[in-house]
Amino acid sequence: MLEQPPAVGAVSATQRVTEDLRKRIIKGEFAPGERLKVESLKVLLDSGASPIREALSLLTSDQLVERLDQRGFRVASASAVHFREILMLRCKLDDIAIRGSIEHGQNQWEEDLVLAHHRLEKHSSQEDELYESLHKAFHTTLLSACGSPILLRFCDQLYDLNIRYRYLAGKSLNYKKRNIAQEHKDILDAVIQRDPDVAAQRLIEHYTLTGDFLSDQFR
Repeated sequence: MLEQPPAVGAVSATQRVTEDLRKRIIKGEFAPGERLKVESLKVLLDSGASPIREALSLLTSDQLVERLDQRGFRVASASAVHFREILMLRCKLDDIAIRGSIEHGQNQWEEDLVLAHHRLEKHSSQEDELYESLHKAFHTTLLSACGSPILLRFCDQLYDLNIRYRYLAGKSLNYKKRNIAQEHKDILDAVIQRDPDVAAQRLIEHYTLTGDFLSDQFR
């Protein structure tokens, strides 16, 4: 007997809970290793048990949640070693993706990237949720024309894992002294000039500067 597809309401409930949990875990509202109890999450997220269990299962594939054998779920652990692995993979995969975007990206992609950068540049604060959304939009658009949906899926996952560590580490004066806006503009300029070597180099330097700061916080 064929299984019936889930009802539209059930799908939307799972999606809502998944995105809500994702944001909370990335922002550090749950500590690394903290147990995620369905009963408690039902109250916090105003949801039934089924969407929560489905959301937790989905988030295990994104490395944000860990499944405990027969004992439920917990927030993924965090360590300096794990962060360095994330940074290494992000540098390698995003290097491939940005080169692919420069090679395959058409005028519409370039216009979308300029607009994403303009919106990010206009937003003065680097410490609120809108900035994080605009920041991710810029980096996502930067890689979006690479022509590989699988590669983009991995890049998006690594972005979220990296940002989670930034939230866990918090802010510092040294970090704030960086001219991140100029770093973004330099990357954009190299892309507009269709120079894959310079664009990739500037993107990796952008990641590495952040990575060095975060590694110091977790050391």
